[in-house]
Amino acid sequence: MPKSSDFRTKEVINVRDGRRLGNIIDMEFNLSEGRITAIVVPGASRFLGLLKEEDDVIIPWDKIKKIGDDVILVDVAIRVPMHG
Repeated sequence: MPKSSDFRTKEVINVRDGRRLGNIIDMEFNLSEGRITAIVVPGASRFLGLLKEEDDVIIPWDKIKKIGDDVILVDVAIRVPMHG
């Protein structure tokens, strides 16, 4: 059985557009059912080095398509803010 720390080393990639979303920074659990309900990856601002927790992306467990040795493939629609 994998540990939650094993997931943090895997890179999350969105199969919808091929974008790398980064590594898991947090997980949400349903303690009464004993299962993971979502993974959390850094939002665009945190990924750029700014600390804005509210921009983090929460990916529901049912959006995970495949968990490999090094990557987790997800299928999510994420809007990226335009900079410029």
